[in-house]
Amino acid sequence: MTVLPNNPTVLIAGATSPSGAATAAALSAAGASVVAVGTNPARLNKLSEVAEGITSYVCDLADAEEVDRFAAQLHTDSGPIDGLIHLVGGWRGGGGIAGQSDEDWDFLHRHVFATLRNTSRAFYADLLASDAGRLSIVSSTAVAKPTASGAHYAAAKAAAEAWTMAVANGFRRAQSGRKDDPEPQRAAAAAFIIKALVDDGMRQENPDRAFAGYTDVRDLGDAVVQFMAADAGDVNGTRIPLAE
Repeated sequence: MTVLPNNPTVLIAGATSPSGAATAAALSAAGASVVAVGTNPARLNKLSEVAEGITSYVCDLADAEEVDRFAAQLHTDSGPIDGLIHLVGGWRGGGGIAGQSDEDWDFLHRHVFATLRNTSRAFYADLLASDAGRLSIVSSTAVAKPTASGAHYAAAKAAAEAWTMAVANGFRRAQSGRKDDPEPQRAAAAAFIIKALVDDGMRQENPDRAFAGYTDVRDLGDAVVQFMAADAGDVNGTRIPLAE
């Protein structure tokens, strides 16, 4: 089992999903202090069944001002974070190009992109200052192979990937861009690439379905731990495939 040194504090944005619970469990088992953020207090409270010692906060991460207030409160309560795992997402699709609705785009923009932009900006200085700062998102194979019915979804994921790679560039330039006295790379940002996620509940509800190419949420949790433990210079700015 991988053990993360120095008890890093890792914030999971969108922690109440099955992938959030699996990631929280994996990080906690690896020695991290987990901060769980979501919008549903009851579902946040249920994370105590996953692992002990998880700290939870209610916050609308699509609201930049609310995120800034949350960041200030977290800094007061426990100090800076070392990792930001962005798992906020959702799916909207159908209807071909002409049928992509404004309502679906607004939903995807808020959940997939705005939440990432707001949290990464609020905690960027924390990650840059950490000895092992990490930011990761979950992106999709649809970015490379978009369909007409999923145009909005692929576009939102592509925007999130571009933002993540820009954060990676910022980390690289800040820590190793000085030719006369370069610093070792400490912070890293990367995107996990999946087709879709599956958990035990989905399997039980669909016993005859094969879920070919899907990524188990526990595998995602394990991959997040490995990303936190990896050398920053090796993983910064990378797309890490988890799709079979």
